[in-house]
Amino acid sequence: MNKFHIFFVLVLWFFFPTAFGQGTNSNEMVVSVEDQIILFTTAILIVVGIFIFIARNSIRRKKTTYDEGDFSSKKNNVYEKYHSDWSEDYEERGSKTMEDDEFRNAANEKSLLNYYQILGVEKNVTQAEIKQKFRHLAKELHPDKTKDSDTESKMVEINKAYEILSDQEKRERYDKYLNI
Repeated sequence: MNKFHIFFVLVLWFFFPTAFGQGTNSNEMVVSVEDQIILFTTAILIVVGIFIFIARNSIRRKKTTYDEGDFSSKKNNVYEKYHSDWSEDYEERGSKTMEDDEFRNAANEKSLLNYYQILGVEKNVTQAEIKQKFRHLAKELHPDKTKDSDTESKMVEINKAYEILSDQEKRERYDKYLNI
């Protein structure tokens, strides 16, 4: 019998004396409040010790066999997900964005707004000048300052124009469809 079995039997004997025939006697073992506190504290320390023992590699940031191994579950599967042999056309579809569809539909319907005219700037303007012009128009046409009924719609147009023109990627996509 190893030490664990002996410890387990002693714990059972101490906590459950009736299981070993001791609970029927008049000289029953009574545990005081101080002893109960010590026992529960010891039990809590044992549980914490077991937790620390189990999590010792994570606590010390030690590499485990999983960290050192080259397992397929650790690989980045995003590339395989979008570039499989089964879906040839998915890559072409995935490259388009919502703005591309919006711009294409508006260009086909000849309703693509000229955001450069809305902000009142030239097409070769810099990002700093776009920002400056947007701030000027936003102060001038803000619905709290101006009581016109059209100011809210103008602010929406200005915000959309600034959103597209201030982002370099969106601006390039917009310019591509504006020239059609």
